[in-house]
Amino acid sequence: MNILYGVPGEGMGHATRSKVIIDFLLQEGHNVQVVSSSRAYLFLNKNFPKRVHEIEGMHFSFKESKVSKTGTVLLNIKNASKLLFQNFAEYLELKKNFKPDVVISDFETFTTLFAKKHDLPLLSIDNMQVINRCKLDIPIPSSEKNNYTISKSIVKVKVPNAQHYFISSFFEAQVVKENTTLVPPIVRQAIINAVPKEGNHILMYQSSSTIAKVTEVLHQIPEYTFYVYGFNKDLVNKNIVFKTFSEEGFVADLATARAVIANGGFSFISEAVYLKKPIYSFPLQDQFEQFVNASYIQKLGYGRQFEQLTADNLKAFLFDISKFNKKLGNYSQNGNAVLFEMLKTYLDAYN
Repeated sequence: MNILYGVPGEGMGHATRSKVIIDFLLQEGHNVQVVSSSRAYLFLNKNFPKRVHEIEGMHFSFKESKVSKTGTVLLNIKNASKLLFQNFAEYLELKKNFKPDVVISDFETFTTLFAKKHDLPLLSIDNMQVINRCKLDIPIPSSEKNNYTISKSIVKVKVPNAQHYFISSFFEAQVVKENTTLVPPIVRQAIINAVPKEGNHILMYQSSSTIAKVTEVLHQIPEYTFYVYGFNKDLVNKNIVFKTFSEEGFVADLATARAVIANGGFSFISEAVYLKKPIYSFPLQDQFEQFVNASYIQKLGYGRQFEQLTADNLKAFLFDISKFNKKLGNYSQNGNAVLFEMLKTYLDAYN
C-alpha cells in the first residue's frame, strides 16, 4: 500500500514519534512517502533518505519564553508567498510520481489538504486532538480559558473530517466525538529497551529559561546533581552538568534519573511516565497543550505542576518523590502494541 505521511516541522516530538510509526509501516511492507519541514525534515530525511519531501511549514514566534500570537501571525504572513510556492511545487511533484492509497497526518496541514483534494482516506495520529475530541477532566483557570478556546479552534480545523483519529495519551479521557480512539503514547524503541533504575541525578530538559536562571536555581540545591539538556553545551558548573544531545546518552540519563524537570512537552513527559520518573513540570505560558499535560501529571500524582522554576518549588517537589513513585508504579504500557495493532486493522480495511 502507498501511504503519504505528514509531519509538522515545529517541535521535534512529532518527528521522533512519527519515525516510530514510519518504521512500523515500512516493516509491514508499505511504501511510505513523507512530507515535512524545518528540523523535522532534516531528522526524517536522515533516517529515511529518498522518502522525505521538504515543504514550507508554519512557524511560531517566541517572546520572553512565551508564544507571541501577534509575532506568529506576522511571521507567517511574511513567509506566505514562499510557503505557497514551495508547497505547490512539491504538490505537483508528488502528484506526478506518487499515488497514495491512504494519507496519515500527525497534525500536519499539507497532507490533510492533499487527502481532501484527491478524496483519499485520511487517518490522524497525534496527541493534540485530545483538546477537541475528548472531555478534559482538569480545572481550567480563568487565565487559561482564552488559550483553551484558541487551541480548541485550531485543533478542530487542523485535520478535519478524518476517517479515524488515534489520540496518543498518557492519561485517560472521555472521548466525546465519533471515529476516535485513545491509545498509549508512542515511544521510541530506545526507551522501550531502556532498563529504568533510580540513580542520584535529576534530569532537566528544556530551553525556555536562560542558563543563568537555571544555574541560580539549581545551585540552591547542592545535595543533588542535575544533568541539563537543551542548551547545546558541555559544561560542568558545581552540581550542574550541561550536556549536548545524543540519543544514547539522553536515554541512559533518563532511565537512571531519580526525577525529571521539564516544561510541558508531550513526548518527554510521556517517556518519563513510561520509565516511571517523577516529573516537575512548568509549562510554557500560552501553550495550552503543555498546560493540559502538566495538569494531568499533577492530577494523576505523577509529579507536580508549577508556573515557573524556583528553588522552593523544586524542594517541595523533591520532598514528595516517594509519593510520586508510588503512583507511577501503577502505570502500565506494552510499548506501541495497541496502536500498531489498531493501525494494521484500519489499513487492512483499505487494501
